[in-house]
Amino acid sequence: MPELPEVETVRRGLLPAMEGRAILAAAVNRPDLRWPLPERMADRLTGAQVLALRRRSKYILADLSTGETLLIHLGMSGRMLVSGVMLGEFHHDHPAPEKHDHVVLSMEGGARVTFNDARRFGAMDLYPTGDTHWLLKGLGPEPFGNDFNETYLAARLHGRAAPIKALLLDQRVVAGLGNIYVCEVLFRAGIDPRRAAGSLTAPQAAALVPLIRDVLAEAIEAGGSSLRDYRQTGGELGYFQHAFRVYGREGEPCVTPGCAGIVARIVQSGRSTFWCPSCQH
Repeated sequence: MPELPEVETVRRGLLPAMEGRAILAAAVNRPDLRWPLPERMADRLTGAQVLALRRRSKYILADLSTGETLLIHLGMSGRMLVSGVMLGEFHHDHPAPEKHDHVVLSMEGGARVTFNDARRFGAMDLYPTGDTHWLLKGLGPEPFGNDFNETYLAARLHGRAAPIKALLLDQRVVAGLGNIYVCEVLFRAGIDPRRAAGSLTAPQAAALVPLIRDVLAEAIEAGGSSLRDYRQTGGELGYFQHAFRVYGREGEPCVTPGCAGIVARIVQSGRSTFWCPSCQH
């Protein structure tokens, strides 16, 4: 499932096609994705101007001039594809409709935005702007926000017996982190992913905050990590997967200078964890 960098990459790719532009026509080609689509969705979108295109955790939010917000969740295989006239000198011809093009937005300016989802694990919904959608309730602070800081994280980890990896994956603790980037963060921090979160010292907990931001920022800059079905809005691959220091490198030598360890894989809560037993403690 796409994590924060992938979703942020898609949001940025959609900005020139959507933000500040009206939806001239909306086509909704099926009644549901992971959950039923909202009633009269095509009518409610058609004619609306996209005032702002935001991200919250792993969700894209389009605030509309109608007083509603369009929530978009890519799921495991959802893709937002942009074709047609774009800002600057780029032009992508509209492709022929595909079987899994479930929602198609024809935008002011000539762009077409298509939500394609072969496995239909994604979601789209409309809700009143200013309200909190049920999928967003209880989410923790954004990693790049001021509310996510050393004092906050130390307090959330204090006294917790759960493994540090599980706590960082908990969307109530910090929003947007997923399996890939938690593995990378803990590797850079030199922390054993099995270690009880409450056993971290205050300096260790504090050091996680800038590391989380660094890893996410690097992934966003590289265009996200293209694993499985993920693609950017134009269909191109991201490149951060070529910079993984530990994720997916089971059996390979640790890249930490001076470490002779071999990257291992264990399973925690049904998810693969990649780590170096020699330099993560």
